[in-house]
Amino acid sequence: MSTFEVAVYNKTVRDKLKAGEHHRELNDDWADIHYVEFKAEDTAEARRKAEIKFPVDQGFVIEAVMPA
Repeated sequence: MSTFEVAVYNKTVRDKLKAGEHHRELNDDWADIHYVEFKAEDTAEARRKAEIKFPVDQGFVIEAVMPA
């Protein structure tokens, strides 16, 4: 297994901040990219793991997956 770094942010939080509002559940810093490490066999597996932890239907956007 290798370590991969996933760049993720939350579009809903970004949109709320642009409108001068705040997300009810997530901190404002989710408008910025967070870098999270995952252990996986390849980038596709790392992306799948990230999508489970950061679901698209909750506003998360995975911007990049790269070897750490």
